[in-house]
Order: sequence, then structure tokens, then C-alpha cells
Amino acid sequence: MDSFGDLFRGMRAQGSLFGSSTLSPPWALDFVDGAPLTLCAVISGAGWIVTEGQPPVQLHAGETAVVRGPAPFLFVDEVGTTAEPVACGEHCAVPEQGGTRYRRGWSDCGEGATTLVVGAYPVRGEISRRLLDALPVVLRVGAGGASDAVLDHLAAEVAADTPGQQVVLDRLLDWLLVCAVRDYFDRPGGEPPAWYAAQRDPVVGDALRLLHAEPAAPWSVATLATRTGVSRSTLAKRFADLVGEPPLTYLTGWRMTLAADLLTERESATVAEVARVVGYSDPFAFSVAFKRVRGMSPSAFRRTGAPARSA
Repeated sequence: MDSFGDLFRGMRAQGSLFGSSTLSPPWALDFVDGAPLTLCAVISGAGWIVTEGQPPVQLHAGETAVVRGPAPFLFVDEVGTTAEPVACGEHCAVPEQGGTRYRRGWSDCGEGATTLVVGAYPVRGEISRRLLDALPVVLRVGAGGASDAVLDHLAAEVAADTPGQQVVLDRLLDWLLVCAVRDYFDRPGGEPPAWYAAQRDPVVGDALRLLHAEPAAPWSVATLATRTGVSRSTLAKRFADLVGEPPLTYLTGWRMTLAADLLTERESATVAEVARVVGYSDPFAFSVAFKRVRGMSPSAFRRTGAPARSA
């Protein structure tokens, strides 16, 4: 898997969907649960994303927004709407509430009605947190990109009432999330993270894919250069120029990110076992590297930090 795809590990919509709702104005949804990531797709009509400290962002039909939490936000028909906000969020569409068909009493039609689908993502782990750190508070993706095809499928599924609909909508939301973030990073004049832009370089892109596919391999600059078909000096310079750090420094950071999730997800695994999984035969050397990167020992990280930060 490449460095971009790796960041979506563990990010899956599974019944966390707020719903497919057709809302007649005035309306206001108040997302209060503090989900780390919320995807808002407008099938028809329009609405506004309102967050504290940021200018409102308008969405029209065929457009998508990804909102980075945990701060609450409003999705409204108009800025300054007279509608009483309805609290909702990550847990608004659990099966007992009707799943994706849940509409909280709004009508299914009417002049100026807006149909939207919202999915909340309970991002867990340090790997996916790398993605959050690269996103603005509100990421808006207009029509005309790779997201359009997904929105077409999403609109068709929302209009249906068929067995397995929740599963289909969950997977479509996952697909839409990846396309929306990719469209945002690829937009003209955009400033994508260095690790994302570097993937397009024929040499550095290959090196990144190798490091992500085989993080536990005994990499050196020489072996990585051989695998990518260039000299050590060429690889070292291009990698540092495009990614912002040397290849082995990047590898260490990625290994420690993997290790951080392993320490919290595999409670029965010893520090030595985690060390071996990420490429360290010596648990002491692993602990030194982990403390240098993470600011605490692996054991202390397991006891104190990760669960609270990845909730």
C-alpha cells in the first residue's frame, strides 16, 4: 500500500451514518458528538457548513465537504437560519433509530428541499491521525472531479430501499472520502503535504511505496537506492528535497507510528514482539528510537497516551 492509502487504515463507515435526509428549509443540524472526521455530501439543493473561527462554506448539489473535528459544527440551510438546531453526530443513525432512512420528521419533498448524506468517522490510531493533521478544518470539494462518479452511485442508492443498503452506503462513503481528499490534494494551486506530492516522483514515489510495503525490512539508503534504480546520492537528495527529511528518518517515523498503534491494539504483545514487527531485532534499540520520536517509552505510551488521543 502507498503512503496515502496507508493513512486510511481503520477508517471505515460502519453504521455511523447520520442518514440520507431530505430537508425542507429552514433546517439546521448541529453536530455535537465531536467526531474526528465527518463527511457531508449534498445530493440536491444546497447548504452551509458553519464552524467556529472559520468563514462559512457553502455546498451545492454534487459537492462534498470533509470537516475535521472534534469541535462541533453546524450544517444549515442558510447562514443565520431561523431553524432550531437539531443535535446529531456520530451516533445519530444507529440501527434502532432507522439507520440511513432516519429523517427526524422532516418532509421528503418541498420547494428548496436539500437531500444530503452525512457520515461520521471515529478515527482511531496514530496512522489515521497523520491524515487528520494534513487536513484543514473544512475541506470542500466541488463538482467535476473523481468524486462525481461516487456521488452518482450514492444518489442512486439513497433513492432505493433495498436489502443491504447500509453496507452499500457505508462503502460508498469510504470511497467518497478517499476521492474527496485526493481531489483536494490534487486541486490546481493546492499545497498538498510533502509526502503526498512526492509520490508522483518516479524515484521518490517508488521509495515511499517500498518503505510502506516493507517497513520491517533492513533498509539502508544503499539498498533502497538499488531497489529504485538510482545512486545513493541521487535518492538521498531527491527524497530529502521532496519529502523534507532523509529516507531513513522518514522510515523511523513511520515505524514508530506503526508501533504506536500496535502497542495499543495488541495488548498481549510484548514490547519485544512489537519491535520485531516494525523491524527491530533489539527491543532496547527500538525503545530508544520510540522515546526519541514519541517523547516517552513504549511501555509509558501503552499505559497513558494513545487511547485518549485517538478517541
